Amino acid sequence: MRQVVKTGNAPAAIGPYSQGVKVGNLVFASGQLPLNPTTGKLVEGDIKVQTQQVMQNVAGILKASGTSMRNAVKVTVFLRNLSDFAGMNEVYGTFLDPDAPPARSTVPNVDLPYGALVEIEVIAEAEG
Repeated sequence: MRQVVKTGNAPAAIGPYSQGVKVGNLVFASGQLPLNPTTGKLVEGDIKVQTQQVMQNVAGILKASGTSMRNAVKVTVFLRNLSDFAGMNEVYGTFLDPDAPPARSTVPNVDLPYGALVEIEVIAEAEG
């Protein structure tokens, strides 16, 4: 059974897609930009500030679907500049279980909406 995930703890979709979709025991969180969920505007700051906001947005979607980053199985990171990798990685890692991180791909040199420095999408296992 397919269930659309919608929460105020992440930015509203800016196009014809859902914040997330839960199918069986998997949750697919759409790519999140560093947008403030309340204002819908890009947060100002460097890669660390933007990654923090992105991960908070992802966490909000996962929480709304009954799971968390501890249950993430696959993450895809899109970076505007590969030189931001270390800063992104530093903040990203604080949201994970260091003993059981998910699989991950990082795609550099991507022109992201609103001039964002980072976008992250997640697939996670639902709890229970």
